[in-house]
Amino acid sequence: MNARLLGVLIGLVALIAPAFGFEATGTIKRVDARGGVIVVAANGADRTLRAGKDTQFLDADGKPLRGGLAAPELKEGATVTLTVEREGNAQVLKAVRLGARTTQAATGKPSIGQKPLDEMGAQERYKGEDGGLYGGGKNEPPAAHLAAARAESAKIVPLDGEGKPSRLGMIALVSISMSNATQEFSVFKTLADTDPRMSSRVTIVDCAQGGQAMAQWVDPEGRAWTEADRRLKAATVAPEQVQVAWVKLANVRPSGDLSEHGRKLQKDTLAVLHNAKKRFRNLRIAYLGSRIYGGWSSGELNPEPYAYEGAFATRWLIQDQIRGDAELNYDSSRGAAKAPLLLWGPYLWADGVTPRKSDGLVWERADVAADGVHPTTSGRQKVAELLLAFFTRDETAKGWFAR
Repeated sequence: MNARLLGVLIGLVALIAPAFGFEATGTIKRVDARGGVIVVAANGADRTLRAGKDTQFLDADGKPLRGGLAAPELKEGATVTLTVEREGNAQVLKAVRLGARTTQAATGKPSIGQKPLDEMGAQERYKGEDGGLYGGGKNEPPAAHLAAARAESAKIVPLDGEGKPSRLGMIALVSISMSNATQEFSVFKTLADTDPRMSSRVTIVDCAQGGQAMAQWVDPEGRAWTEADRRLKAATVAPEQVQVAWVKLANVRPSGDLSEHGRKLQKDTLAVLHNAKKRFRNLRIAYLGSRIYGGWSSGELNPEPYAYEGAFATRWLIQDQIRGDAELNYDSSRGAAKAPLLLWGPYLWADGVTPRKSDGLVWERADVAADGVHPTTSGRQKVAELLLAFFTRDETAKGWFAR
């Protein structure tokens, strides 16, 4: 394809699409499987998009199409739904799914009638899972794990570029996740950088990226890690200075029941944690989180119940570490340290417009963009404020984060 023409077409998509990405239903005009290009008539114009190695090609039930872009089902005249997300300055095709978006998804719901995980008790059940962020109806880690977390937190001190303690060094806090996370964490960074409570030794670097969910961070040499390296370098932060991470768990277009999509998310995140520990040898604590309310979703990027159920994958990882899983060992005295110590960061989910009991949090339609998934300015502000409150008040964080 002519490079100038492709640039014009991508620019056209950028003009009609929100900065965070979009979903659109259209009709296939042409498929060039060898060249990795698909042309779809959508929203009154022909859209030419290039598929990448991460692009998913799915049938109407969300299952992978055999043959990918060359699948016989992807033929001229077929109706498809495109998922496009922004990566840097480019709009990248993330998924092509047979069929149109469902009316139910487009309608959205102000509530799904489910209790937040931190309001569920030990005797309550959701698909066999009990309540509490740490299980058993508990929202605090078990005593032994909390003691270990305090010990790890006490070791977080300013480090120089070689990873040695230095009064003039820094403590780097990074984010690892996808588009929602970078939108939220970047606002948190703005708030924190101007908050007098934050230590001058703390440097916050937003490494989360559009289109880069957990599955895209699995490859240690993948684009997500390359961009993370670039951002750290731009912030004059050495990998040895990264000691804390906020990891928001999500995958693009999950499918199946909790036992299927939840376990995949758990497996992908385990690989991400291994990669992070290898890359950042002084990474001591990773605060994990799940998504905000997804009931307003107008597509299949991550609607309910997937947004809600991601919390269980988060909890499974922490529980596995508490039980002593060697793949999540953080203590070098017990063998190879393959992961940081894991804790919950702020829990972000609330049942739509139903106020959360602990703090009154709600997720209104105005808090998410047209697709019902990505946060608007108000939605980003809510998450940013929850993050700032957490890092300035939590006993495992405030010791190194605050002045």
